[in-house]
Amino acid sequence: MQQYIIQRVLLMIPTLLGVTLIVLIMMRALPGDIVDLIAGEQGITDEATRAAIVAKLGLGKSLPEAYVSWIGQILRFDFGTSLLSGRSVGAEFARRLPITIELGLMAMFFQIAIGIPIGIVSAVRQNTVIDYVGRSFAIGMLAAPNFWIALILIGLAGRYFTTFVPPAAYPSIGADPVANIKFMLVPAFIIGASGSGGIMRFTRTAMLEVLRQDYVRTARAKGLTDRVVITRHALKNALIPVITIIGLGIPGILGGSVIIEIVYSIPGVGRYYFTSLVERDLPIVQAYNLIAAVSLVVANLGVDLSYAWLNPRIRYS
Repeated sequence: MQQYIIQRVLLMIPTLLGVTLIVLIMMRALPGDIVDLIAGEQGITDEATRAAIVAKLGLGKSLPEAYVSWIGQILRFDFGTSLLSGRSVGAEFARRLPITIELGLMAMFFQIAIGIPIGIVSAVRQNTVIDYVGRSFAIGMLAAPNFWIALILIGLAGRYFTTFVPPAAYPSIGADPVANIKFMLVPAFIIGASGSGGIMRFTRTAMLEVLRQDYVRTARAKGLTDRVVITRHALKNALIPVITIIGLGIPGILGGSVIIEIVYSIPGVGRYYFTSLVERDLPIVQAYNLIAAVSLVVANLGVDLSYAWLNPRIRYS
């Protein structure tokens, strides 16, 4: 097990290096220039001043030089400074990341709490009205973007009820935990419900396959109730592909929170990233994509290790 973990951690290094290189190349390929943005805001037109801005921000480096310089900063746990505000990127992420993590954990709770039970019931009651309703719900959640659902709820709330209307300002969890939970509940539910459709379909498919196995029929032949057969014999094996989808969906929740954070004015890293992407603030964009890549590979490793708990026959060499 330890050797397997070490090998996987070592394989993370080229993956992360490749992600950072791709991000740097794509940012340089995008139209527009942050120097034009700064010069336009300050009314600068002469080339000498523009050249001074380029030198100050270190934007005159070639692609290899810029990449090596940024990797060196990362190895020192230094994410650099914002090209526009001059603030530390690491400090901003440290302040905003807990907000996005809170939103993501709450969204994942709703995703699991909605998708897995509906998938189980839909499989057990295959080809009944309950099954058709569950499958229709899953298709609807897969088809409807979460930001569209959020905008519809806000629009309806403004006319008919006030439950889904977000407050004027984000209440921090340290200042008012109750108000913070109430504020985050609706956007987290929207993200979770939107992602529950895929989990429901995978759970249903996996449960149907497991329920047809010989050991399940044997358990029923022994006189065990359906509840015992499902919870003790079928569910663990059926959860293996579902855990994979949940684990690999963690970065998807991080990315899916970008628009929701903008809609609900949540000061998380998603909103910070979107603003920086529009303004071509390269250090922030690179740091965000690095965090997303790390979360993906760590989640993938966690998913692989969880297989041994779900199925003791699985061994790592």
